[in-house]
Amino acid sequence: MDSFEFNKMAMAGLGTVFVLFGVSILSEAIFHAEAPETPGYAIAAVEPTDGDTGADTAGPAYEPIAPLLASADIDAGANVAKKCAACHTFDKGGANKVGPALYGVVGRPIASHEGFSYSAGMKEYGAGKTWTYDELNGYLWNPKRYVKGTAMGFAGVKKTDERANLIAYLRTLADSPEPLPQESPSAAADDGPATQNDEAETPADTAPAQEGSEAPQTDTPPSGDTAPAQDETPQAGEDPGN
Repeated sequence: MDSFEFNKMAMAGLGTVFVLFGVSILSEAIFHAEAPETPGYAIAAVEPTDGDTGADTAGPAYEPIAPLLASADIDAGANVAKKCAACHTFDKGGANKVGPALYGVVGRPIASHEGFSYSAGMKEYGAGKTWTYDELNGYLWNPKRYVKGTAMGFAGVKKTDERANLIAYLRTLADSPEPLPQESPSAAADDGPATQNDEAETPADTAPAQEGSEAPQTDTPPSGDTAPAQDETPQAGEDPGN
């Protein structure tokens, strides 16, 4: 190869590098964008303090259903249960499918139905527990969030009234349905002070009546008029009761 050919190849290579370098500089000058002084999507994360976690302060994300069970619509619950029919049976003696049979589930020990292979997460969670109304409420709200490691792929029933109707329907699937939750004793406790106040006011109301009944006795002679004064005293005491 003579020097002329070598010079042409060297010039071609240098020319290519020059062109690429020029295009790079030109592109940066045209499309250059300066970084903003402050980020446009800055997110301030608040770290919880000691002993302050979301689960402890906010409580469960679902609402209780105990107040709704007494007036729940069982027929509507049966319609909601159709979502579960692909994986569960509801009749007495029904076979297990993808999930265990649900006849008698209310009040049954968790992960105990005969012949069904439960997940390890369900066995661990259900040790020593039963399917109470509260347990069913939380599980049907979001199975995977309520029981970590459960194999149930159901997304859950998010509406509180629908969960109440569904659980009320499941309650009927038993030879002897479980009793409904009792009313909270706080309602009865609220009536206590009012009753005590009424009783406390009774002596105050009757005291003036007794004093008024004694006043005529000082002006009446001791003979013969004592009996009428005793008759008037009960009459004054009967007014607060009426």
